[in-house]
Amino acid sequence: MPENTSKFTNIALCQMNVTTDKSLNLKKAESMIRKTFLDNGSDIVVLPEMFNCPYDYNYFSRFSETYQGETTAMLSGIAEELNIIIIGGSIPEKDEGRIYNTSFTFGKDGKMIARHRKIHLFDINIKNKISFQESKFITPGKDITVFNTDICSIGVAICYDMRFPELIRKMTLMGAKLIIVPAAFNTITGPAHWHITARTRALDNQVYFVCASPARDTGNSYMVYGHSLVVDPWGSVIAEAGEDEAILNIKLDLTEIEKIRKELPLLKHRRPDIYRSGRKPCE
Repeated sequence: MPENTSKFTNIALCQMNVTTDKSLNLKKAESMIRKTFLDNGSDIVVLPEMFNCPYDYNYFSRFSETYQGETTAMLSGIAEELNIIIIGGSIPEKDEGRIYNTSFTFGKDGKMIARHRKIHLFDINIKNKISFQESKFITPGKDITVFNTDICSIGVAICYDMRFPELIRKMTLMGAKLIIVPAAFNTITGPAHWHITARTRALDNQVYFVCASPARDTGNSYMVYGHSLVVDPWGSVIAEAGEDEAILNIKLDLTEIEKIRKELPLLKHRRPDIYRSGRKPCE
């Protein structure tokens, strides 16, 4: 699919409240998608990680769906109706007895153009602060997700995936210019690492780096950080939400990517011949 010759594209991030009522979550997602399109004519709309389901062990199995299920049917229908690209955050996907943390992307014709299953699972144990073991309930994906659109090549990762520079660099080398990450950092790791990780991935790879979080709900067992944001290829945060429910609408200048890559040619100056050398690490 050829890329758009226009230098601008409108992207919207829906930082929505996620409840224990799946039907309410779907209605909220649909409402926010429609609002951002009507208000700003968005070309791409992004939902957060686990947008139809609380990020909680107790709900993954109960809220899981096989493709095509209730949630993906809704996303597909709206994408086609509004003629937009929807990065469907992520949902618990059931497939052959396993549950994946999966992001479905639908094109302007309503057809699925990408499915990313979270590769790196969030297993963490910070003493007296937070303990979570996603791998007890979720099966890891195996595929890197980069796809072409008429806007630009887009890469999708999910939350903990963004902590692994090898993955994001590989996505960049595969052609991604816009990397989108539905994510649900918490109030321990978020203040420490959210901004610095997003900015580093953007500037190291000279891409637009987009992170969409749920809104914070103090009544949930897992306390989400919020602060959905967009980082430009220079590593600057150009849009950011707070903790509460919000929609971010941003116009991206896609020519900035090549401009910055020309001015500071990091990717051109890579030395993969050195990186692949057979020298053993120091003992």
